Amino acid sequence: MDESTEPPSAAASDVPVIRFDDLHKSFGKQHVLAGLNLDVERGKTLAIMGASGSGKSVTLRHIIGLMKPDSGRVLVEGVEVAKMTREQLSEMRKGMGYVFQDGALINWLSIGENVALPLRENTNLSDKEIRERAQHKLELVHVPDAWNKMPSEISGGMRKRIGIARALITDPDIILYDEPNAGLDPEIARSINATIRHLADTLEVTSIVVEHRIECIRVVADEVLFLHEGKSLIQTATADFFASQHPRLLRFFGQDSLPPSANPHS
Repeated sequence: MDESTEPPSAAASDVPVIRFDDLHKSFGKQHVLAGLNLDVERGKTLAIMGASGSGKSVTLRHIIGLMKPDSGRVLVEGVEVAKMTREQLSEMRKGMGYVFQDGALINWLSIGENVALPLRENTNLSDKEIRERAQHKLELVHVPDAWNKMPSEISGGMRKRIGIARALITDPDIILYDEPNAGLDPEIARSINATIRHLADTLEVTSIVVEHRIECIRVVADEVLFLHEGKSLIQTATADFFASQHPRLLRFFGQDSLPPSANPHS
């Protein structure tokens, strides 16, 4: 794999969009990632599951360069993240969307201005262009009338949708979701899952979804990676994951067998 920090050539289209190569990360005496390897292919959605504290969110933070590995490498489009300059890292992040667990909305800005903020900070677009693009993203996540509402006036499910709209505003090639179903009731969670799947199918983005809810994984994921003791215990197609009888997976789900496989987009 190329270790340079130059952008990959078009000939490198077969390189995984995201690759972890023997990644290690510790916090004091706690070894969170202990040789993690994973690949995410272009246009695919990888779900990451694992017990609490297994390093799921830490994995996402390495991808966007908020953390640096103790050893090993994270490569995005064939470029090692830890070796990027500040300017290269900033440019890479413009091609990524990050959906936080709570939406991470700015309370004193309207919903529309929350979505528009990345364009106001990073582009020279006119107010009219920014508003049109932000409104389009609100329509994509099915909240077209939310522009003038304030974050305090909307539900948890709508906060998730707004967080997704903001993540989409720069038309990213990669979207990272950190527990998109957290705190949602089953009906709203199903709606969010359908939205994530729809975006993956229509925009052909590459996605990683950190989640532990079975229904979400079955709907949104093309592949599932299960983290155990800081490593990938298994990374396989969603249908094969739910067909697995691996003892660790059975213990995790607390049952004698995994739920029947049902991957509606396969």
